[in-house]
Amino acid sequence: MRKGEIFRPAEQPQVLEGMSWRPQYRSSKFRNVYGKVANREHCFDGVPITKNVHDNHFCAVNARFLAIVTESAGGGSFLVIPLEQTGRIEPNYPKVCGHQGHVLDIKWNPFIDNIIASCSEDTSVRIWEIPEGGLKRNMTVALLELHGHSRRVGLVEWHPTTNNILLSAGYDYKVLIWNLDVGEPVKMIDCHSDVILCMSFNTDGSLLTTTCKDKKLRVIEPRSGRVLQEANCKNHRVNRVVYLGNMKRLLTTGVSRWNTRQIALWDQEDLSMPLIEEEIDGLSGLLFPFYDADTHMLYLAGKGDGNIRYYEVSTEKPYLSYLMEFRSPAPQKGLGVMPKHGLDVSACEVFRFYKLVTLKGLIEPISMIVPRRSDSYQEDIYPMTPGTEPALTPDEWLGGINRDPVLMSLKEGYKKSSKVVFKAPIREKKSIVVNGIDLLENVPPRTENELLRMFFRQQDEIRRLKEELIQKDIRLRQLQLELNNLRNSSKNC
Repeated sequence: MRKGEIFRPAEQPQVLEGMSWRPQYRSSKFRNVYGKVANREHCFDGVPITKNVHDNHFCAVNARFLAIVTESAGGGSFLVIPLEQTGRIEPNYPKVCGHQGHVLDIKWNPFIDNIIASCSEDTSVRIWEIPEGGLKRNMTVALLELHGHSRRVGLVEWHPTTNNILLSAGYDYKVLIWNLDVGEPVKMIDCHSDVILCMSFNTDGSLLTTTCKDKKLRVIEPRSGRVLQEANCKNHRVNRVVYLGNMKRLLTTGVSRWNTRQIALWDQEDLSMPLIEEEIDGLSGLLFPFYDADTHMLYLAGKGDGNIRYYEVSTEKPYLSYLMEFRSPAPQKGLGVMPKHGLDVSACEVFRFYKLVTLKGLIEPISMIVPRRSDSYQEDIYPMTPGTEPALTPDEWLGGINRDPVLMSLKEGYKKSSKVVFKAPIREKKSIVVNGIDLLENVPPRTENELLRMFFRQQDEIRRLKEELIQKDIRLRQLQLELNNLRNSSKNC
């Protein structure tokens, strides 16, 4: 200190009230969730998984059956295997094989365990009823055939709260809403300008969100077809979307402008800008998002990856909190997800994947488990969850009524079977007119396969018409002879 200077003590840094110098650890009951692969004897081996490159899961599962799209010649087919029938699947195992083109998507009815919907390159959607105990022989006749798209159908989605309402999205850029009570489409959503990549309902089914190849994310009121919100995603090219329960949030997976995989979180009422964007990695496989509304956990699984990342979602910043990663050397082609009422609550299982490993022809169950010491029922990780009873009839929902799902407790009712029964409507073939447009009118073919199918159909029609014309000519000659005979007989009299 220089001579004459007045000594002043060094200023102490101000400490804000409530601030702590200790590192902040986030408390979460799901911080230690881990993935457990089933033993080999509890896997499904020898399954000829399809080699189709369409971006879908090719797998659907419920509490009783596992369905997998398979390789087949001369059409499309899928296997339906009872869950208890694990181990090696015989090569001649019976299939569901009624489609004339490759099967692109399959989904189980959420309220009836043995009803499954499929869509195909043959432009049709079909509803199948699987017999008790599984298939004993090949099934070729569907319970219901739905024709309304002019090009191949890539997606099907059941309504989450209403029985017998099914949505299908085709490569004709249209979404059709089918009322299966009458077996016909009751609404056509025609707001997309390219192929629809993904569809997701909110909890009560009053809103539908879609991603499209035109790089737009849309929130739609499905009964009117009105677009409520629209985002033009040039920097974040969206591929998949999922509603985050009742948070009024959407999560999308896509690709950034630098071709890195990323996720984005959106407010469903304002799609002008995402709330957050987060880059995941530089791999090229499509990212599939899965959300568990009961635990608020988000799972991200990449097509061709061997790992599954999982996060916890909250309504406050930072919104997404990374938990852990399940790793496996075997790449996955797709993943099926078990509904909540099919989980093993005694093992504290909160989620279960069925992983398709194409190279091995293997389906691996992967259980996500919360480690707990007690064997008793854990109510904090198993809240009331949507059950197997529908909240609405098709007429009620189409009339404008919205209702939350009917909840059930996994402690008491997770073994309970649904009382809902599917009855196929009896109908005649006729032209289908929705929004003033005939959906079955002739549309020019756009691919070589469509051209060939249309050519063979027309050849069959020409052959049938020629045979009909020949029969009518013969009948006309017979009538002329009979008329001449009558005239001759009257003259003789």
